[in-house]
Amino acid sequence: MSGNSSGSSPGVRAEVHADGVALVTLDRPERHNALDLAAASELTSIWRRFRFDDTVRAVVLTGAGDRAFCTGIDRSATVPQPASPYSLDDPLRAVGPKSADLWKPVVAAVGGMACGGAFYLLGEAEFIVAAEDASFFDPHTTYGMVSAYETIHMAQRMPFGEAARLALMGTAERLSARRAYEIGLVSELTAPGEAVAAALRAAAVIAACPTEAVQGTVRALWAAKEATRERALSLAPHLISLGNLPPEEQARLFASRQRGHRLR
Repeated sequence: MSGNSSGSSPGVRAEVHADGVALVTLDRPERHNALDLAAASELTSIWRRFRFDDTVRAVVLTGAGDRAFCTGIDRSATVPQPASPYSLDDPLRAVGPKSADLWKPVVAAVGGMACGGAFYLLGEAEFIVAAEDASFFDPHTTYGMVSAYETIHMAQRMPFGEAARLALMGTAERLSARRAYEIGLVSELTAPGEAVAAALRAAAVIAACPTEAVQGTVRALWAAKEATRERALSLAPHLISLGNLPPEEQARLFASRQRGHRLR
C-alpha cells in the first residue's frame, strides 16, 4: 500500500493509505512508546481529525519498534493535580478514539509489552491482533497506585477473573499473547513482527465496506455495554484520589522494583 502523511508530531506518526486505512504509530521506542503530554495531546488531535477525513474508513494503531506497543504515561511527565479530592487531571483520559467521538473502527496491532495506560487505547479498539511475543500487564498496584480506568477497560474485554488477576498481580506476572488469545482479549495471533501486516489486512477488508454501515455497526457494538462502562468510569477519579500513595512514595517503590516476572 502506498501512504501519505496525515499529520505527525514527536511521538506519534499517522499516515493514510490509498485503501482507506490509516496507520497510527506511537513513535517513542526509546521510551517503550510511553506517552508524554505532547504525544497524548497529538493522539487525541489525530482521532478528532479523522472524524472529518472521509478518506479514512478504518484505522490500525500500533507502536514503533519490537519491544513495546505502549507502556502508558511516561513517568518523567509532570501532571499537576488540583488540591480537591473531587477533581483529578488524567492526561490519558482522552487518548482513546471513542473518547474523541471517533466511531470509525480501530484495530490494535500489539508487539512486545502492553501495560498500564496502554489499556486506555486497547480498551477503545474494536479488536486486537497480537504477535506471539506480546505480553500484557498492569503495574499499578505494585507502585501504590489504583488501577481504575485500566481495570474498567479490561473488565469489559476479558473474563472478570482474568481482568482481576491482571490488575492485582502488578509487575509479578504478565499475560502472554497465547493466553490473551485463549481468553478472547486477542482475536488473532501472528508470528513476531507480523501483527501490523495482519491488522492492516483486516482493516482493509473493513474499509472496503460502506462506511456508514460500518460506523453504525461500531456504534451498536459499543451501545451494548455503554451504560455499565460510563457508570464505572465516573467512579474512577474518586477511587484514584482515595487510594493512590503520594507521588514521592510511588517513585520510591518504582525505584526499588524487582525485575523478575512470571509469564503465563
